[in-house]
Amino acid sequence: MTAAGAPARFDQISLALRIAAASALFGLVAVALASALSHWALSRQLDARVLAELEGKRTLLQHVLSEVTSTQDLPANSHRFADLLIGHDDLHLAIMDPSTGRVLASSSPIGLESSSTVTETAAGVNRWRSKTKKKFASLAGALPLHDGQSVRYVLSLDLEADRRLLAGVRRAALVGLPLVLALVMLGAWLVARTGLRPLRRFTRLAASVNFTSLGQRLDTAGLPPELRELATDFNAMLERIDQAVTRLSEFSGDLAHEMRTPVATLLGQTQVALSKERSVEALRRVLEGNVDELDRLTRLIADMLLLARAEQGASALQKTPIKLGEEALRVADFLSMVAEDRELKVVVTGDATVTADRLLVQRAITNLLSNAIRHAIAASAIEIDINEELGTSTLTVRNRGQVIPPDQLDRIFERFVRLDSARTRSEGGTGLGLAIVKTIMAAHEGRVQAKSGADGVTTFTLTFPKVQTST
Repeated sequence: MTAAGAPARFDQISLALRIAAASALFGLVAVALASALSHWALSRQLDARVLAELEGKRTLLQHVLSEVTSTQDLPANSHRFADLLIGHDDLHLAIMDPSTGRVLASSSPIGLESSSTVTETAAGVNRWRSKTKKKFASLAGALPLHDGQSVRYVLSLDLEADRRLLAGVRRAALVGLPLVLALVMLGAWLVARTGLRPLRRFTRLAASVNFTSLGQRLDTAGLPPELRELATDFNAMLERIDQAVTRLSEFSGDLAHEMRTPVATLLGQTQVALSKERSVEALRRVLEGNVDELDRLTRLIADMLLLARAEQGASALQKTPIKLGEEALRVADFLSMVAEDRELKVVVTGDATVTADRLLVQRAITNLLSNAIRHAIAASAIEIDINEELGTSTLTVRNRGQVIPPDQLDRIFERFVRLDSARTRSEGGTGLGLAIVKTIMAAHEGRVQAKSGADGVTTFTLTFPKVQTST
């Protein structure tokens, strides 16, 4: 048997059985301690009873001896000593001459044996064994007679009854302990099995969940508080998975639709070009058209990879403290030629420091500024304002152009959504720019908002959380 095999077998034991075994073990310890404590308490009570009985008989013996004139009269008063022990077959008495040790009176052979065995004269209970191995408790000392002369006495009590009582208690504990433990284990198993019954809901639901049934949820009604929290978290997990699968399905459908057009164009142009003899100039035009479509496909794939990275969340980010003003100026300089072609002026004001992934933030600003350049009125100004407020930092891109209907403001952040599809496609857009911005901000635990006024001023605002400094 290997060391690695034991945990594997233990893992196969049901939780209810583990609880039952743990309860039985705890019950074993508790019952054993209770039995030991009961045995000790009973033994102490029996010791107290023995002492009280011996002291009571010694008091009576003292009274009888006080009426005996001398040691010579002891044999004549033997009947009085016998009266002391009537009804007490377990009591034995011996009276001796303290100077010679000679036995002057004895109630039984045990009394004679005690006269030579129990030698203590001080008050106190002496325990000893007879020749027959029986246990006795004795009280020995000296008592005066009527004439003032003292005699030595030994009062002995047979402890056989006490021994049998304690042995019976021990036997009862040993016999009853397995039964009690069995009942405790069975009861704990039944209670645990009943208490864990709601977990079967989790098992049944987990077994039934598949791609087509992600909408199922656990009913938290009737669940205990400990499992209600687990069920809530489990439902939240299913909700996240359902949303992720839905987004993936929608994304796959949209992607197939978006890629179908350039691929069909490439295939059609190529087939037409190959259908008959063409001049070099005609073939060049076909190849130039193919290059444009392939370039669009390349940008579409690059945007998809960027989205996949951003959607991995904070765990995939390479965060460093960055200045939004510097990044905005860098992006504005990069797109300056495109802006100049449309006689647009880009103005950057303000600054703020955030902890973020530099490349992703640059991409978010680039997408917003490219979008503003594409839709701004010619010869107008595009403003990039950066502010740092208590708890947040904001970057706003503002341009004057076509009014975005209020009901379309949320849709523009969806993937492959184009409010002016013909114009966007002709300008090389993939329909993923604003969706990428939204995903990047979500990964940074921030948000992006859009506003469009009746005067044609459209504003996009990136809101970053407060900078987190390491201690």
